[in-house]
This record gives sequence, structure tokens and C-alpha cells, in this order.
Amino acid sequence: MTTNDQLLNRLKRAEGQLRGIQNMLTEERAAKDVLIQLTAVRSTIDKTIGLILAANVAANLPATAVTPELQASLDLIAKTK
Repeated sequence: MTTNDQLLNRLKRAEGQLRGIQNMLTEERAAKDVLIQLTAVRSTIDKTIGLILAANVAANLPATAVTPELQASLDLIAKTK
């Protein structure tokens, strides 16, 4: 289970990446380099969304409703989104 502190750390990391991208734009760095960094931030945000979604679904279902198949699906959501 991911804790709020872990989620906050992920978001702080993304915030730092965004500040770096702002600096890259100020320095007029190549678009390719900026896009690579933007993709990395998007990946971090997508992963955070997946973790929150999977945890919320699991927390709001009765324990008996979380079958191995459902848990595998929640793990996949948390891993890929």
C-alpha cells in the first residue's frame, strides 16, 4: 500500500522536474530535450494517478470482494497508469 507521504514525495519530484523544464525553456534548450523531460513528468503523474485509483478502489470494496483477479487488475492499474 502506498502511503500519503510516498505520494507527496512523488508529486514533489514532479514539481522539481517541472521547475527544471521551466529553466530549460528559459535557457532556450532544444525542443527534443524539453519534450523528453515533459514525458518523464507525465509518466510520474500517470503513475501517481494509478496508485491513488487502485488504493481507493481497494479501500472502498469489502475485503471479500477483492478476488485474486481483481487484485491483479488493481496492481496493473497502479503499475501502468
